[in-house]
Amino acid sequence: MTLLQVMPEDDPGRVLLRTRDHDRIAQTLRACSVEFGRWPLRGAITADTGPEEVLSRYRAEIDELCASRGLHLVDLARLHSEEGPEWEERAAGARSTFLEEHRHAEDEVRFFAHGTGCFYLHLDGRVHALVCEAGDLLSVPAGTRHWFDMGPRPEFAAIRFFEKEDGWVGDFTGDPIARRFPRLDALLAPEGAA
Repeated sequence: MTLLQVMPEDDPGRVLLRTRDHDRIAQTLRACSVEFGRWPLRGAITADTGPEEVLSRYRAEIDELCASRGLHLVDLARLHSEEGPEWEERAAGARSTFLEEHRHAEDEVRFFAHGTGCFYLHLDGRVHALVCEAGDLLSVPAGTRHWFDMGPRPEFAAIRFFEKEDGWVGDFTGDPIARRFPRLDALLAPEGAA
């Protein structure tokens, strides 16, 4: 289930807000100019489900969002848990790339069609850790400092939207802040678990 945990940027151990309530999540993020919503899910996605099939399932929503936001490029980013050292190396490399704070020159718009991932938004002296699940739609304004954790065993498929071909390229800040905050697996651990 979707989760938002808000912490001060200088005290990752202090939780200011922790909620799974979609309305509260949307309201809290809206106050920071971040859009959060939901799309209905259209079938299961497995390792054998092709990207074009996933995109075709959501074609009406994709077209509407692209038209309203001036978005021109759409693709599917995905990792499915697989066995073997090659997958583990690829997953570890992909995870480490986005675990450092960065920003983009355009809005970061993502729809989770499958699985889970966590966006950490560094806003107004706080870090908003948003664990997205299948059905979540997120739009983070251009220039927002953030990082992303896909977890130790990545399992997700996210439709990505761009204005320009290089819209996904990150401008890394060099700030080590991300290393101090709990990772996705710690956020999802049962409360009180060590």
